[in-house]
Amino acid sequence: MILNDVHTGIRKNRRRRRVGRGPGSGHGKTCGRGHKGYFSRSGSRRRRGFEGGQMPLFRRVAKRGFNNRAFADRVVIVNIGQLDKAFEDGAEVTAESLAARGMIPSRFDILKVLGDGQLTKKLTVRAHRFSQSAEAGIVAAGGRYERVSVVTASEPDN
Repeated sequence: MILNDVHTGIRKNRRRRRVGRGPGSGHGKTCGRGHKGYFSRSGSRRRRGFEGGQMPLFRRVAKRGFNNRAFADRVVIVNIGQLDKAFEDGAEVTAESLAARGMIPSRFDILKVLGDGQLTKKLTVRAHRFSQSAEAGIVAAGGRYERVSVVTASEPDN
């Protein structure tokens, strides 16, 4: 590869093709559209998604059925290593305190604590779910973990 020749012959803005300027231009008479047929007429174009007569992708792909993604719970995860960096010894870790520090988004359904990292501080952690390694890590550091019940919109309030 010769670095001097890398960009030779490449123009950023190509000049538009001027058609219908006589036989000497190379684009006279039919202006590059050929003779007769649909694409020689004005207003002709290939419609979006046209695949040359093959069954188009949007007709091949199924459009029926149900997907639970819109109704599934949004689970936010936090690792105990992150808690060790963000909180001081003896602190109480809740969803509100995590959101205040910007560690989790404000909108979610379930908070889950995972055991990645090392916890060296005694913390009281309140969350919806805990992994086994997170439970072991919190207890090993002398802290406590408490499961908070999940309130969903489908459950009636009594």
